[in-house]
Amino acid sequence: MLSRLWLLALVPLTLLAGCNNTLNPLCGSARPKPLIASLSPSTVTFADVQNGVLLSVNGSEFVPASEIVINGKTLAATATSANQLQVMLTTSVISGPGSVPVKVVTPSGGTSDVGCSSGGTSSVLTLTVK
Repeated sequence: MLSRLWLLALVPLTLLAGCNNTLNPLCGSARPKPLIASLSPSTVTFADVQNGVLLSVNGSEFVPASEIVINGKTLAATATSANQLQVMLTTSVISGPGSVPVKVVTPSGGTSDVGCSSGGTSSVLTLTVK
């Protein structure tokens, strides 16, 4: 009987472990994994880049600590909302025409709660530079 009670006591913890943070109220300071849906603009000319062009990354689960990674370079982004980040593209980031990988990384938060993930890396979208 005691072993069955012990097993029932573990079930709620097992269900919370590995859950996404919105479902786990114990995750406090954990940050969500960013999700990206689109780039605006999705195509630019290299002349635009030489003059400096603003790139908006649209998606969800962005926080002020989220960063945009372009061509493997991590850039501080401006979070205009939880659904959009912006960064200025220049020749220090993009050196010529081609397909440029873009992703968002959110560093982990200060959580040490068991079963809580924090932060993460989004999927990759491609910016076309003509």
